[in-house]
Amino acid sequence: MASLSKGIKGWGFTVMIMAVFIAGCSSNSGAAEEQAQSQVTESTTASSGNSSETNQEAETRVVQDEFGDVTIPAYPQRIAGIYVEDYLKALDITPVVQWYNPMWGVQEYLDLDVPQFDTTGSIEALLEYDPDLIIVDGGADMEKYEMYSKVAPTYRLPEDILQDSNQILTTIAEVVGKPDKGKEVVAAYEGKIANAKAKLQEAVGSESVAVVRLNISDNTLALFGIKNRFTGFIYSELGLTPHPLVSEMEEYQEILSEEAIPELDADHIIVFPSNGEWSSPENKEAMKLLDSKLWKSLPAVKNNQVYMMERSYWQSGAITANSMKIDDLLEKMTP
Repeated sequence: MASLSKGIKGWGFTVMIMAVFIAGCSSNSGAAEEQAQSQVTESTTASSGNSSETNQEAETRVVQDEFGDVTIPAYPQRIAGIYVEDYLKALDITPVVQWYNPMWGVQEYLDLDVPQFDTTGSIEALLEYDPDLIIVDGGADMEKYEMYSKVAPTYRLPEDILQDSNQILTTIAEVVGKPDKGKEVVAAYEGKIANAKAKLQEAVGSESVAVVRLNISDNTLALFGIKNRFTGFIYSELGLTPHPLVSEMEEYQEILSEEAIPELDADHIIVFPSNGEWSSPENKEAMKLLDSKLWKSLPAVKNNQVYMMERSYWQSGAITANSMKIDDLLEKMTP
């Protein structure tokens, strides 16, 4: 019996020791799990607390463009603005590329020091520049839009705002997350418009104005209508009076036949080449048209009221380009 009693006591002691050991392991395991969970939480908190830039890059929002809803970065950092670099620069944003066309070159007036993207080549070439947002204008139809969208989230400007540089600027400012800067730029632009309109009205009054482009490729003159996206604002916003040939046009531009040149009896004529500069050797042949008897017979030519403008920004309807056109008009047409 004594031996049995000792055995039972020994077994009980062993069980007690095992229970204490198991309890200790359970306690340690719980503490380890709690500590691990704490580390994950701290790591997540540190990541979100110390990497706001990373979080911003990860955030997205849904906006509506011409073709529907599109998910874009809330804070885009690398923007490609095809044909809308002018607006990005006005918003103090440097795009990752600048559009380039072998026939037209680039918009030199923007003075951008970025790689060129050939719009006549493969859209996939944009992959090299790793944009996180692409903005395109009316030059992108659905097919091109879908191709751009394969490179990066793409926003296509709504068709109904493409005639209004203020609306384009405001829309792009919203898309890139800089609405306040957009309002600031628009306010300054509208102030400049109002000031220029008053000065031009005083200097020119109701005298008629026409804008023509010397087409270098075929030695013709293109008359720009009041709906032209490049120059229509000089009538609609600056209040200049379009020549009857201009005001009656339904198209953005029309080629003037040689017989129609004498009908362009506007008081003031603005002219710029389609390519290059006035001094470019390749433009000499086309410039002979401006030395013809028909051209020299026009009232504006006789009265020294033909203004030779620089084609780069006169062939753009964007807000920076328009501001530069205003400077030209004030310089050429006011005392």
